[in-house]
Amino acid sequence: MADSVDTSFSRKAKDTAAGFVGGAVQVLIGQPFDLVKVRLQTGQFSTPLVAFRQTLAAEGPLAFYKGTASPLVGVGVCVSIQFYAFHEARRYILRKNESIQLTLPQYYLAGAVAGIANSPVAGPVEQLRILLQTQRHDNRLYSGPIDAVKKIYATEGLKGIFRGQGVTLLREAQAYGLWFLTFEFLMRELQKYGKVKRDEIPAWKVAGCGALAGEVLWLGSYPLDVVKSQVQSDKFGKERLYKGAIDAARKTWRTSGISGFWKGLVPTLLRATPCSAGTFASVELTMRLLG
Repeated sequence: MADSVDTSFSRKAKDTAAGFVGGAVQVLIGQPFDLVKVRLQTGQFSTPLVAFRQTLAAEGPLAFYKGTASPLVGVGVCVSIQFYAFHEARRYILRKNESIQLTLPQYYLAGAVAGIANSPVAGPVEQLRILLQTQRHDNRLYSGPIDAVKKIYATEGLKGIFRGQGVTLLREAQAYGLWFLTFEFLMRELQKYGKVKRDEIPAWKVAGCGALAGEVLWLGSYPLDVVKSQVQSDKFGKERLYKGAIDAARKTWRTSGISGFWKGLVPTLLRATPCSAGTFASVELTMRLLG
């Protein structure tokens, strides 16, 4: 099946709007899983079950939606950027090669471009979420995302706001290269063997492709995400534990070995299935509605 090369402004606006819907759905589904993941990655708890039970007992059910305001808008913007950049890269490759469909490596490249384009927004947004998620209710340094931005900027400037940006860029490129590649490959196979057009694939199959893509995303990029979480959850100034991403990776290897780079993987994979399924299904359905 041929890929579309519609380069009109309305097409680009629809790509962006559909991405925002997908991002909002992703946050609402995945926030509780993400809080557990971050608290495991940063060493606060030993297992997902312990993290869930103790957080619930100490902070109540609303704790699982700590820091949601920032990512609800931020991730909506991030996913808008991802889908817009992916489709722009896809259209560029199609025009450049005068072809009707991307190869699988080209899908990975377009996805990596989407991740790189998204990283300047994803880095600060995710740092705010991580800092709010890792602080305990009885020892709060930040009252919310705006307060966090003010305090970080006052002491660290823009360097503090964009802390961990290098490893964020690497994770985004690898993760979204794999994410879009896997989803587009599976959708292509459904079209080929079902002899149907893309918009004829039922929503549950779209969601299934999205779910599998989410698993591949995290399995292929998780160690980078662990290092990123350690850097972005660190304290500022003289109390910081890590000089940067390389130092965090070295210390993780020294203290925990290879297993240290996979802490929190189980809740992440559990989260990835519904989140990625919901993201791709909502994006595809929104695009069909918008035409």
